[in-house]
Amino acid sequence: MWRTKLKEFRVKHDMNQQTLAELVGVRRETIGHLERGTYNPSLKLAWDIAKVFNVSIEEIFEYVEEE
Repeated sequence: MWRTKLKEFRVKHDMNQQTLAELVGVRRETIGHLERGTYNPSLKLAWDIAKVFNVSIEEIFEYVEEE
């Protein structure tokens, strides 16, 4: 299961979902699914998003094992 701080980073940088989607080459809906935790990012997508915000992947996405 993934936990994400994507929306926090996006809002902090005054960026809407569409702008982020265009920067990383996905649809706006994909960003929405990522923010709601209903879609797991590929390593490449997670890397691209982290680069946009100039942070590590782990600062935005955290994998938590289900018990």
